[in-house]
Amino acid sequence: MSNHFIQKTWVIADFEMRKIMHDPTEILLRAVQPTLWLLIFGQVMARMHMMPGGNYLDFMSPGILAQSVLFVSIFYGITIIWEKDLGITHKFLVTPTSHNALVLGKALSAGIRCIPLMIIIYILAALLSVHIIWNPLHIIGVLVLLVLGAILFSTFSLIIACLVKTRERFMGIGQLMTMPLFFASNAIYPINIMPGWLKVLSHINPLTYMIDGMRALMTGAPTGFSLITDYTVLLLSSALMVLIGGALYRRVVL
Repeated sequence: MSNHFIQKTWVIADFEMRKIMHDPTEILLRAVQPTLWLLIFGQVMARMHMMPGGNYLDFMSPGILAQSVLFVSIFYGITIIWEKDLGITHKFLVTPTSHNALVLGKALSAGIRCIPLMIIIYILAALLSVHIIWNPLHIIGVLVLLVLGAILFSTFSLIIACLVKTRERFMGIGQLMTMPLFFASNAIYPINIMPGWLKVLSHINPLTYMIDGMRALMTGAPTGFSLITDYTVLLLSSALMVLIGGALYRRVVL
């Protein structure tokens, strides 16, 4: 990867990040949903002893972090439609910046936006007595998974936006995608209690691998895959989405 590509990617990411600096309340609003999941759903399910021999909040906390990344990223593509309507996309397209750098820069900014959520969930989990591993290497590992997951799902969202081109269609599809991705993963229940058909879906769901890696690094819980598998699936899936997104980026204005 050339220095020129990295520089252009970071310029786009910085441009996107400046938007959130003008409205930091978005971070607090985004934190409401995972807080409710942990404080209400997690507390109730913990009393039902869903995890024999284990703490359900320990199991659930990494899944809620991944869920937060998914929900932030999956609607990120709507910004492409807004930019098209405002004429910003045309300006990007006439610059010498490659489409892949444009897409990766936007996707990277989605990952950066999720970092405050990670901090909030770590703090909340600690207050709820979740067994958190505070080893800096583990935290960095979770951060890498978070960024890879955000790149994957935000780029997938961008691809959908390039195809549907209207906000109304995109919002409908975005809402349709989030719940199946979330519930067909190991976020709130283990894979081994799923029916056979759902196990198949969970194994082809990239969110499952993101949660699996986060669970191992955050709480040290036994997981279904190796960390190498988790990182490899997310890295390859993210790279594929960026390439497809770069190829389709021009379609949003056609």
